[in-house]
Amino acid sequence: MMLTEETPVPSAALPVEEMKDHLRMGSGFAEDGLQDGLIETYLRAAMAAIEGRIGKMLFRRRFLWLLDGWRDAEQALPVSPVASVESVTLVDAAGAETVVAAAAYRVVPDLHRPRLAGRGGALPTIPSEGMVKVVFDAGFGPAWTDIPADLRQAVLLLAGEYYEHRHDDGAQASGLPFGVVALIERWRTVRILGGGKK
Repeated sequence: MMLTEETPVPSAALPVEEMKDHLRMGSGFAEDGLQDGLIETYLRAAMAAIEGRIGKMLFRRRFLWLLDGWRDAEQALPVSPVASVESVTLVDAAGAETVVAAAAYRVVPDLHRPRLAGRGGALPTIPSEGMVKVVFDAGFGPAWTDIPADLRQAVLLLAGEYYEHRHDDGAQASGLPFGVVALIERWRTVRILGGGKK
């Protein structure tokens, strides 16, 4: 199983100006743009850390998911919230691809564990020694304001922590700061049955 991000979050969507306000940068620093690249780097790092911890994508973007077998009659998708499944493609051992008709499957919505299910039956059979490619869009939305307020605050807090301690020698405690953990806790996915059908 392999998940690949096909469309990264565009720089213009990142809350660089809001981050400058959060850091209380002086007017000279805030206006010259010299820190923008560094701030963007820490925002991206903070988002990646939070997304990894909660299993949810903040900004909506496209993903390619490759797997060699369905786990159950309904396949849990690797991240959420899923906006749409764009395509399901079966690939045989020789590399020949067959696109599955959209009418043959559906997304079972769930904030934590959305699932791909067959429509009126099982999911299509994956060829022997082959795989399936699932292309889907996941995330709360394309804009910063589409992301829930507590998750936005967690990103700013964590990016601020990275920024403030960028010159540290590694002596800082590992793990996420308590304030960030408190903000994201309700969004964490509770994994039961190894990710199988609930």
